[in-house]
Amino acid sequence: MSDVADFPYETRLNILFKPLEIIDEKKLADACEYKWFNQTLCQVNGSVVRIGVVEGEYHWHKHEADDEFFYVVEGKFLIDLEGRTVELAPRQGFVVPKGVMHRTRALQRTVVLMFENTGIIPTGN
Repeated sequence: MSDVADFPYETRLNILFKPLEIIDEKKLADACEYKWFNQTLCQVNGSVVRIGVVEGEYHWHKHEADDEFFYVVEGKFLIDLEGRTVELAPRQGFVVPKGVMHRTRALQRTVVLMFENTGIIPTGN
């Protein structure tokens, strides 16, 4: 199993906001200085919402027990699957089902929201 510390991404799994707090996604994204940043924003029932500010590519991986939902806020987000690439523009989303090998990429700075189970390991398993 991979640990987030084993990869060159800035991944923060702490929950940044509690219920009843306003989440300013734009302010967080604008302040980001990393090429690949992932911050857990909040928890909703058994899931978390994360912001990703990305440029470049993530490694190939899969999540054996967890689906992932990606929603593009700004930029263009590519999801490579075995045999095809899905391209998402702002206001588009996509679910990668559990067990599916995938890699995410952004050729330019892109902001995405991700909805995942609380216990998911972002780097895959």
